[in-house]
Amino acid sequence: MHKTLLFNRRSTDRSLHYIHDSSPLQKESFHKPSSKTKVISAMEKKIFGISIKYLSLLVLVVQNSMLVIVMRYSRIVSDVKYFTSTAVFFAELFKLVASLCLYYLEDPETIKSNGFKYLLHQIFGTDSWKMFIPAFLYTLQNNLQYRAVSLLDPATFQVSYQMKILTTALCSVILLKTILGAVKWTSLFMLTAGIALVQLDSTSSTQTPSAKTGTINKFQGLVAVGFACLLSGLSGVYFELVLKTTSKSVWLRNVQLSLYSLVPATLGILLVDGSDISKNGFFYGYTIWTFGAIMCQSLGGLVVAVVVKYADNILKGFATSISIILSCFLSIFIFDFKVTLPFTIGTVLVIYSTYLYGTVPDKRKAPLPNEETNYNVKIAPSGSEPSSVNMVQQIPKTV
Repeated sequence: MHKTLLFNRRSTDRSLHYIHDSSPLQKESFHKPSSKTKVISAMEKKIFGISIKYLSLLVLVVQNSMLVIVMRYSRIVSDVKYFTSTAVFFAELFKLVASLCLYYLEDPETIKSNGFKYLLHQIFGTDSWKMFIPAFLYTLQNNLQYRAVSLLDPATFQVSYQMKILTTALCSVILLKTILGAVKWTSLFMLTAGIALVQLDSTSSTQTPSAKTGTINKFQGLVAVGFACLLSGLSGVYFELVLKTTSKSVWLRNVQLSLYSLVPATLGILLVDGSDISKNGFFYGYTIWTFGAIMCQSLGGLVVAVVVKYADNILKGFATSISIILSCFLSIFIFDFKVTLPFTIGTVLVIYSTYLYGTVPDKRKAPLPNEETNYNVKIAPSGSEPSSVNMVQQIPKTV
């Protein structure tokens, strides 16, 4: 017996960041499915005897938690500070390589048979210019992330950075005409209240800088977080809009996004740190923790992509909530973070609202122009050959 699944192309707040936000968002793949695609149950795929579904969730929890810890530690482990503009550049370069590999693995036969010119044509096609806007926004956002994590303790940063859920939701309502139900609006209200409690507590409390805590400037750090979250919402929704209104593969779009992000990243190096780099060198202040921060930031989107493919929104929200708790717990021991009652209440509100937000799907007033709406996919039962997969497409022609 064949099982029939209906895949709706709908807007979600967290459908935006396969590669470019290690923060908590997701995106469905909108490329045209091949008749040779192997459809295998996620529960059947295992690594070392462990289901990919749960292994990817575990990796997501660790990555989300370690990202902010490693980024912060890389900024205080040495008196000699590395140039964050160079770290952003290397992160984008690594994302480009990773995206190229994933794009190739998506359809290796087509790329092999058509050659290098075909690959260049796909990357630099007529509509590739659409990636310049999110590329600029993402690069600026990543620079602000480094600025914020340099001035805030990891716990405050991790909780405050969940404000990107709010900015993404609002941008989605305005630009994608998404309708949020009562549960989602309630969770956004709780999220805002929780973040406000954390930030008010952070600005009112005082903490003496030490070898463990490093320099703390909570006002400037929170301002940087706020702008980073705003850019996250704008860039993510724009990226989703491009994916929904064109027929290009999501991994091809990520190749373009990473490639074009190198342009503003290079400008940042020249304009912000150019003179200092010419005096001290490109790798000035680099430690093993610097490379760790770069790798954590680069791999975050890849982990989210796997989670989206093999898990679901509820489990992803749960994993994000666990990572917030773990980050706060580690901050107590590594950075001498002092937990207060307002911070605890605010964090609980943020954790619960983050989980709650992912439990209810969004609705759209009307489909976007040229949007691929849905697939009606008949999936072969477990153990059948790939040739038995029958996919009936129900999508309008796209650009």
